[in-house]
Amino acid sequence: MTTLLDTLPAVTGAERARILSAPRTKEAHRALMADIPAMTALQNGGAATQYTLPDTLSVIAWNVERCLFPQDSTRHIAPLAPQVVLLSEVDHGMARTCQRHTTADMARALGMTYVFGVEFFELDLGGPTEMGLCRDDFNALGWHGNAILSAVPPQRVTLIRLDDHGHWFNGNDGAGDPQQPRLGGRMAIAAVLPSRTGPVCVVSTHLESNASAQHRHEQFAVLLDALEEFAPGMPVVIGGDLNTGNHLPPRFDWRDETLFSLAETRGYDWSATPAGVTTRPSLITPHPERRMKLDWFCTRGLSCLENRLLPAIDTDNRPLSDHEAIWCRLNLASGP
Repeated sequence: MTTLLDTLPAVTGAERARILSAPRTKEAHRALMADIPAMTALQNGGAATQYTLPDTLSVIAWNVERCLFPQDSTRHIAPLAPQVVLLSEVDHGMARTCQRHTTADMARALGMTYVFGVEFFELDLGGPTEMGLCRDDFNALGWHGNAILSAVPPQRVTLIRLDDHGHWFNGNDGAGDPQQPRLGGRMAIAAVLPSRTGPVCVVSTHLESNASAQHRHEQFAVLLDALEEFAPGMPVVIGGDLNTGNHLPPRFDWRDETLFSLAETRGYDWSATPAGVTTRPSLITPHPERRMKLDWFCTRGLSCLENRLLPAIDTDNRPLSDHEAIWCRLNLASGP
């Protein structure tokens, strides 16, 4: 059972010292994850503007790359009038984003409720390109994670951990990054929302970037199994950065992933995803050669009426993220 809190408890000095001194093993990581309260809880807040979703649903999924510009990012997506926003890579109490709770800032500006969950507890300030964004030499909280913003209050929510072995903690499988020491792992947040046609399950997720297609296949299988238990038989929309093709040289091609056929065998559909590459150079990730299709909608029991790729460039031609936002309008009254 996922604990839902108004405020996530900060990591204490003693807990931080324990993390830093712990052996870099999967067993140590699992013990730390169980003992740090924020790693097993979700935070909620904001205010709903509606009580029930209409027959059609406007959904945005966006990896906002730390969410450097919450107000500008909100203005960027507001014309699409989203009723659900599925975010990944949002900061909460990080120096590189001025210690803001970026999810709460976006929810407030959009007039939405939010649910935020911690993907990683960041032990340092970030890589070289992020250091230049820091005014402080410390993180107030160090949270980095996923979120769901909604125009209606959720009926139920859950946190789904997709791995617990410490992919970025122990470094034994080559994933460790000395510039990003962290506790945690990839995860998803699922929420059941009320609509005129009955409850619908919405999911924000982020799969592993520094891994094989098999690793992501296994993570997606964990997610689908958890959703079958959380929302059996319910219409579902999953949105997020699935990192498809990432770390798969030389092609870095999403078509080399097996999670697509896995989902289809479970009755899911990918047609709500707009066509096109979803990455771009940004202030943090200035790599024009990295052109990949990483971001997707995966649905069950819903039909897509329209979709669109929203370039992550503001009116001053400034990149808001290294990912484009994806948008779709779904019919809740009938499936595909």
